[in-house]
Amino acid sequence: MSDTLTMSENEILEQIQSEVSGNRIFLYMKGTPDAPRCGFSNQVVQILNHVGAEYDARDILTDPRIRVVLSEWSDWPTIPQLFVDGKLVGGCDIVTEMFQEGELQPLLTTE
Repeated sequence: MSDTLTMSENEILEQIQSEVSGNRIFLYMKGTPDAPRCGFSNQVVQILNHVGAEYDARDILTDPRIRVVLSEWSDWPTIPQLFVDGKLVGGCDIVTEMFQEGELQPLLTTE
Protein backbone atom coordinates (compact mmCIF):
# COMPACT_ATOMS: atom_id res chain seq x y z
CA MET A 1 0.00 0.00 0.00
CA SER A 2 1.21 3.40 -0.91
CA ASP A 3 2.01 6.22 1.46
CA THR A 4 -0.67 8.80 0.63
CA LEU A 5 1.09 11.73 2.29
CA THR A 6 2.98 12.49 -0.92
CA MET A 7 -0.07 11.97 -3.16
CA SER A 8 -2.55 14.42 -4.63
CA GLU A 9 -6.24 13.91 -3.89
CA ASN A 10 -6.68 12.48 -7.41
CA GLU A 11 -3.91 9.96 -6.70
CA ILE A 12 -5.57 9.06 -3.39
CA LEU A 13 -8.82 8.42 -5.26
CA GLU A 14 -6.97 6.20 -7.74
CA GLN A 15 -5.40 4.33 -4.81
CA ILE A 16 -8.83 3.80 -3.20
CA GLN A 17 -10.31 2.56 -6.46
CA SER A 18 -7.35 0.23 -6.93
CA GLU A 19 -7.66 -1.16 -3.39
CA VAL A 20 -11.40 -1.76 -3.73
CA SER A 21 -11.15 -3.37 -7.17
CA GLY A 22 -7.96 -5.30 -6.40
CA ASN A 23 -9.17 -7.00 -3.22
CA ARG A 24 -12.26 -9.16 -2.91
CA ILE A 25 -12.86 -7.84 0.62
CA PHE A 26 -11.45 -4.49 1.70
CA LEU A 27 -12.02 -2.52 4.89
CA TYR A 28 -11.34 1.16 5.46
CA MET A 29 -11.05 1.62 9.19
CA LYS A 30 -9.55 3.60 12.03
CA GLY A 31 -6.41 1.74 13.02
CA THR A 32 -5.39 -1.67 11.72
CA PRO A 33 -6.96 -5.12 12.06
CA ASP A 34 -4.33 -5.92 14.71
CA ALA A 35 -4.87 -2.62 16.54
CA PRO A 36 -8.26 -1.00 15.82
CA ARG A 37 -8.48 2.58 17.08
CA CYS A 38 -12.25 2.89 17.45
CA GLY A 39 -15.02 0.64 18.70
CA PHE A 40 -16.89 0.56 15.39
CA SER A 41 -13.79 -0.47 13.44
CA ASN A 42 -13.02 -3.07 16.11
CA GLN A 43 -16.52 -4.53 15.85
CA VAL A 44 -16.28 -4.98 12.08
CA VAL A 45 -12.81 -6.54 12.42
CA GLN A 46 -14.15 -8.95 15.06
CA ILE A 47 -17.03 -9.97 12.77
CA LEU A 48 -14.74 -10.48 9.77
CA ASN A 49 -12.31 -12.51 11.88
CA HIS A 50 -15.15 -14.54 13.42
CA VAL A 51 -16.44 -15.63 10.01
CA GLY A 52 -12.89 -16.32 8.79
CA ALA A 53 -12.94 -13.74 6.01
CA GLU A 54 -9.67 -12.98 4.24
CA TYR A 55 -9.48 -9.24 3.78
CA ASP A 56 -7.13 -6.33 3.47
CA ALA A 57 -7.53 -2.99 5.22
CA ARG A 58 -6.30 0.60 5.27
CA ASP A 59 -5.97 2.87 8.29
CA ILE A 60 -7.67 6.14 7.34
CA LEU A 61 -6.05 7.92 10.29
CA THR A 62 -2.65 8.06 8.55
CA ASP A 63 -3.86 10.88 6.28
CA PRO A 64 -7.10 12.84 6.90
CA ARG A 65 -7.57 13.24 3.15
CA ILE A 66 -8.22 9.50 2.77
CA ARG A 67 -11.45 9.80 4.73
CA VAL A 68 -12.59 12.86 2.76
CA VAL A 69 -11.83 11.36 -0.65
CA LEU A 70 -13.24 7.95 0.32
CA SER A 71 -16.50 9.36 1.67
CA GLU A 72 -16.99 11.55 -1.39
CA TRP A 73 -16.35 8.59 -3.70
CA SER A 74 -18.45 6.04 -1.79
CA ASP A 75 -21.17 8.54 -0.79
CA TRP A 76 -20.96 7.08 2.73
CA PRO A 77 -20.08 9.47 5.57
CA THR A 78 -18.87 7.15 8.32
CA ILE A 79 -15.89 4.88 8.96
CA PRO A 80 -15.48 1.91 8.84
CA GLN A 81 -16.51 1.13 5.29
CA LEU A 82 -16.56 -2.48 4.09
CA PHE A 83 -16.34 -3.29 0.38
CA VAL A 84 -16.97 -6.75 -1.09
CA ASP A 85 -16.48 -7.51 -4.78
CA GLY A 86 -15.99 -3.81 -5.51
CA LYS A 87 -19.25 -2.73 -3.88
CA LEU A 88 -19.84 -0.89 -0.62
CA VAL A 89 -21.58 -3.15 1.89
CA GLY A 90 -21.80 -0.43 4.54
CA GLY A 91 -20.53 0.62 7.91
CA CYS A 92 -20.57 -0.97 11.32
CA ASP A 93 -24.37 -0.94 11.83
CA ILE A 94 -25.13 -2.56 8.48
CA VAL A 95 -22.31 -5.12 8.76
CA THR A 96 -23.43 -6.03 12.30
CA GLU A 97 -27.08 -6.36 11.27
CA MET A 98 -26.19 -8.48 8.25
CA PHE A 99 -24.01 -10.70 10.46
CA GLN A 100 -26.79 -11.14 13.04
CA GLU A 101 -29.34 -11.96 10.32
CA GLY A 102 -26.98 -14.49 8.68
CA GLU A 103 -26.75 -12.43 5.48
CA LEU A 104 -23.07 -11.49 5.74
CA GLN A 105 -21.48 -14.93 5.86
CA PRO A 106 -22.66 -16.03 2.37
CA LEU A 107 -21.49 -12.73 0.93
CA LEU A 108 -17.99 -13.23 2.34
CA THR A 109 -17.45 -16.89 1.55
CA THR A 110 -15.62 -17.78 -1.62
CA GLU A 111 -17.00 -20.43 -3.89
